[in-house]
Amino acid sequence: MTKPCLGCNTWSKGRESMNEVQLCLAEMRTFFASGTTLSVAWRKEQLLNLKKRIHEYEKPIMNALFEDLGKSDFEAFASEIGIVYQEIDNHAKHLDRWAAKKRVKGSLLSFPSKAYTIAQPKGVVLIMSPWNYPFQLSIAPLVSALAAGNCIILKPSRYSFHTAQVLEDLLSKTFPSHHVATFQGGSEMNKELLSHRFDHIFFTGSPEVGRIVMQEAAKRLTPVTLELGGKSPVIVEADSDIDLAARRIIWGKCLNAGQTCVAPDYVLVDQKVEEQLLEALKRAVTAMFGTEALHHNDYPHIINQKHFSRLISLFDMGNLAYGGQIDPKSLRIAPTIITDPKLDSPLMTEEIFGPILPLVRYDSFEQALAFVQSREHPLALYLFSNNKEHQQQVVQTLQYGGGCINDVVMHLSNSHLPFGGVGQSGIGSYHAKDGFLTFSHTKSILQSSALLEIKLRYAPFRGKLALIRRLFPS
Repeated sequence: MTKPCLGCNTWSKGRESMNEVQLCLAEMRTFFASGTTLSVAWRKEQLLNLKKRIHEYEKPIMNALFEDLGKSDFEAFASEIGIVYQEIDNHAKHLDRWAAKKRVKGSLLSFPSKAYTIAQPKGVVLIMSPWNYPFQLSIAPLVSALAAGNCIILKPSRYSFHTAQVLEDLLSKTFPSHHVATFQGGSEMNKELLSHRFDHIFFTGSPEVGRIVMQEAAKRLTPVTLELGGKSPVIVEADSDIDLAARRIIWGKCLNAGQTCVAPDYVLVDQKVEEQLLEALKRAVTAMFGTEALHHNDYPHIINQKHFSRLISLFDMGNLAYGGQIDPKSLRIAPTIITDPKLDSPLMTEEIFGPILPLVRYDSFEQALAFVQSREHPLALYLFSNNKEHQQQVVQTLQYGGGCINDVVMHLSNSHLPFGGVGQSGIGSYHAKDGFLTFSHTKSILQSSALLEIKLRYAPFRGKLALIRRLFPS
């Protein structure tokens, strides 16, 4: 077996980045070429080893998520660890079927022959994960890459430092570094990694950084999956259950203090129920976090001072209807509702990524649809309505990554649903089989018989046109 590369998990110890990455990639390519990762049984064993190790590390993971983002143990398990367990179980259960050779219908043109496809691992892949769900959004794509039979370099975000440290420790004790390796650092490490050739790059983060990743990948024609963000709208119709809508919107908005790529970014509300919804939203905040959300144990904090300052600068871009309290020491911002937002301000043109919720009234359903259609395609969209025709219109006519009817965020809880954006909000998808296929190449094979030779395809062609026409009906 190839010896472990010494530098893969020791960037923080001061070695030169270029040598570290080159050494790691070289040994990963040697290990991949050995064919070890082609065995489906071996891949399933790696998945189960990972699950066992995560069980051992549950408390350190929860502690790290609390240090980085103030997540309670419940939220850490529900939104990060539990989802990863679900992904591992799904991959392990279905991997034999996903990886199996699949026969496809033959063609008269190639008779006698048989045709099939196989899913082949891409090779050595790079996963660049974000800080907002630093465990889940690192390990979930890694599970798919492992199941597909790849070698993986993981680059976690430096902003979620404590979780990155736990990830490095967990993975280094589970896999040899010529199979899975972790590199830490900031933008310089990102640049260094992107300067090398990979067989696939999987990036989760902002559209701004996504453009840089795609630009660097294009230099080597490296395929990419970009899981980005955007302004995910909620449409609330007058016929909906307003109290239910308010509870679910506030839950989705306050999950991870709004630092969720599919969080409700703004609400389009029928002007007939705007005041009713506003009051219901206030009641929902109090029911979940009391009258002082800033001091509630279950309420997370903003990742760092930079993002905290950015968020509070949005307060004056509309009418502050509720909330607005801040605690600079703990980096907490109370759930805040803003009415009559300035539509050309950063509050309504940039992803908020925090516990601030603008309400935008509309006069007709068509006006709400037009508002969404006039903007970049969002990663998610949520509709609260009992009108079946309107539900169908939203699903069929609006372009967005995915979403819910009469709920928010919960489409992520179904591991059988693919997750991904469209346009500005992303390229490609993953989760379960879609994740496996993202990190695989579907290879097409035609196996012809040597026992029978049909010479129609060979020159000379005189007198053969009528016959070939019959094989291509027009």
